[in-house]
Amino acid sequence: MMTKVKNYITSLFLWELLKGLRLTGKHLFKRKITVQYPEEKTPQSHRFRGLHALRRYPNGEERCIACKLCEAVCPAVAITIESEPRDDGSRRTTRYDIDLTKCIFCGFCEESCPVDSIVETRIFEYHGEKRGDLLMTKPRLLEIGELAEKQIAEDRARDAFYR
Repeated sequence: MMTKVKNYITSLFLWELLKGLRLTGKHLFKRKITVQYPEEKTPQSHRFRGLHALRRYPNGEERCIACKLCEAVCPAVAITIESEPRDDGSRRTTRYDIDLTKCIFCGFCEESCPVDSIVETRIFEYHGEKRGDLLMTKPRLLEIGELAEKQIAEDRARDAFYR
């Protein structure tokens, strides 16, 4: 009986609305923090997951050994890999595609890679005007890896502290 009366009074005086207005009023006169985006950038975590990249070893050889673990673990089925054996008996990729229209940027591909070949960089400023623009091919992934290698290496060194 008492809860019915309490519910009636709170609904009569619009208690939830008053609580919301109190919260709004509390923040109404506080100093606002606005980032002027193109000129100012907010700090990013070293674990930020942005655009994908394929890495190379310091001697220039690509790291990917075509184990296809990233393709198998991808929940969005966004990765396509084709491979063939080389003359020295090792296996390397001939095709490595990531469809960014399917990708959910979960980071599973990065975690599953045994040689740290596929990584997600901090690059988040990219776009595609057509669907084909967001299909990342092996040459494009390697190019992004070369551009972002310094930042990737710094992030890996910092992340090793937490592992």
